[in-house]
Amino acid sequence: MKHCIKTFFVAMLAFVACGRVMAHESQPGLLEIKQLNADRYEVVWRAPIYYGRPHPASVLFPDDWQVIGVPTVRQLPDSALHRFVVEVPEGGFNGSTIRFPGLESTITDVFVRILRLDGSEQSQVVRPFQPFAELRGERPWYVSSGEYVVLGFNHILMGIDHLLFVLGLLIIVRGRRSLIKTITAFTVAHSITLALATLGYATIPGPPLNAAIALSILFLGPEIVRIWRGQTSFTIEHPWVVAFSFGLLHGFGFANGLSTVGMPRAEIPFALLSFNIGVEIGQLFFVLLILMSYRALKVLQFQWPRWVEFVPGYAIGSLGAFWTIQRAVMMF
Repeated sequence: MKHCIKTFFVAMLAFVACGRVMAHESQPGLLEIKQLNADRYEVVWRAPIYYGRPHPASVLFPDDWQVIGVPTVRQLPDSALHRFVVEVPEGGFNGSTIRFPGLESTITDVFVRILRLDGSEQSQVVRPFQPFAELRGERPWYVSSGEYVVLGFNHILMGIDHLLFVLGLLIIVRGRRSLIKTITAFTVAHSITLALATLGYATIPGPPLNAAIALSILFLGPEIVRIWRGQTSFTIEHPWVVAFSFGLLHGFGFANGLSTVGMPRAEIPFALLSFNIGVEIGQLFFVLLILMSYRALKVLQFQWPRWVEFVPGYAIGSLGAFWTIQRAVMMF
């Protein structure tokens, strides 16, 4: 009964994941505005690849901003870099609004960073439901901190591969104590590597990292099948060890959500803390949603065909295998 109900959630998530074969498409965009002199600014728009295609969002400057020269575009493996030089009327920067047409139809957040001649830096996050940035002066720390929390929350909930790994762990664990140990181990592990990567002490290239994360999902598939067959293994007996080990890899994946936005150095400590809090809130929300739904279905006494019990291991294993092969091919 327990496996059948949990299978319902695996099948539901697998359906969503199949529609997103790239598995993790929540990398934020970056708009960096650097002041060159009193009235000129260099603008760099990093548009991440969106489901294997150019990002549908563009940048629309205020009417009184004049683009100088010819904009350039440089194609990178994971994004397109658009460079502009704009001339802004005297006193016309603060209070201006930059819009992102097309962003509303995506799930992409955009990190806006402003670097001024006096050395000061400001940042803010633009979201799809409000696709514009109002350029202001210095903002209270708690406003920026809240934006990093939301950025972290969105990052994990839009990361299908991370959620599928957590769901696989939930299926494997047996008992409340084991559940707490496993989730805690995963949290501690990815917090360690998230901090190390964000602070620049450790790094893993994106392509092999993504392949390794997919491999962690593939690893759980056979373990779920062993549970269905009544067998046991080291992973089934000690899921927290596997959660910690692979959690180190997933932490590097979470770090991509921060490293791509080029944070001001002064903001790194509280940005790292706030982003990690957002990730933990999102992870806890997902776990509680699954447990509460499982409890509700158990009370309602849903009965599932026996064949449904086969779905968890094969769904997770198949998606993990597909993503592993896909990302390994992309490496070359």
